[in-house]
Amino acid sequence: MRLASFNVLHGRSLATGDVSTERLATACASLGAGVLALQEIDRNQARSGSVDQTEAVAHAMGAAAWRFEPALIGEPGAVWRAALDGDAAGADPGYGVGLVSRYPVRAWHVVRLRAAKVRAPVYVPGARGRFILLADEPRVALAAEIETPAGPMVVATTHLSFVPGWNLVQLRRVARALAALGLPCVLLGDLNVPGRVPARATGWRSLATVKTFPGGKPSMQIDHALGHGPLPSVGAATAVELPLSDHRALVVDLLGARDGGSKVG
Repeated sequence: MRLASFNVLHGRSLATGDVSTERLATACASLGAGVLALQEIDRNQARSGSVDQTEAVAHAMGAAAWRFEPALIGEPGAVWRAALDGDAAGADPGYGVGLVSRYPVRAWHVVRLRAAKVRAPVYVPGARGRFILLADEPRVALAAEIETPAGPMVVATTHLSFVPGWNLVQLRRVARALAALGLPCVLLGDLNVPGRVPARATGWRSLATVKTFPGGKPSMQIDHALGHGPLPSVGAATAVELPLSDHRALVVDLLGARDGGSKVG
């Protein structure tokens, strides 16, 4: 069973600067994932053609279930407000995370995360990449209880704050909420935390140790797969470069039988 996580940068190519939903959907489908976690995904944003990008990816994958969950409503970098739970079913422009599954989903869960109150330096991708001071935004975690070939499992996605320390507060909150669901769980996403820190902060197992950022010549891992509970062992874990985004996609292949732990790919 293949799980994947991809911060898609709303489908933008760093090489050309344009946004193509068709390219996004084709690239995501090429990963061959049974469950795909998406971050920095748009719904009805003018910059990405006013489409539901999660839905487009789901159709390209032939998915059985999918959901977009906004972290904010409005235009990122312009006028917006923190999203509320009811906003997921609306049509207002949104920005957040998505989950796409080829397997049936029996329940969805959402954890909303407040923004930090301080500004922090953030790397801006491009030919002349640089750091700028930015205010934080609200974040969200989206989890699905999925009927996988290995049995019922929670798979979740999130994109945490870039503010050091605050992202660990958010991560621990998400981990507690997911563990309380009482099923084996995999958390996928751009955690904005490097290396082995997420596993140490949560006590969960790292299912992948590969560099994912920046996409062209990755020097660090900030995109992670963390496991909790009895999960299938990891057969392989790779970072895949695709023709969009400033991240590589993280791909984790789980073997068939469950055990009490997992090998790191």
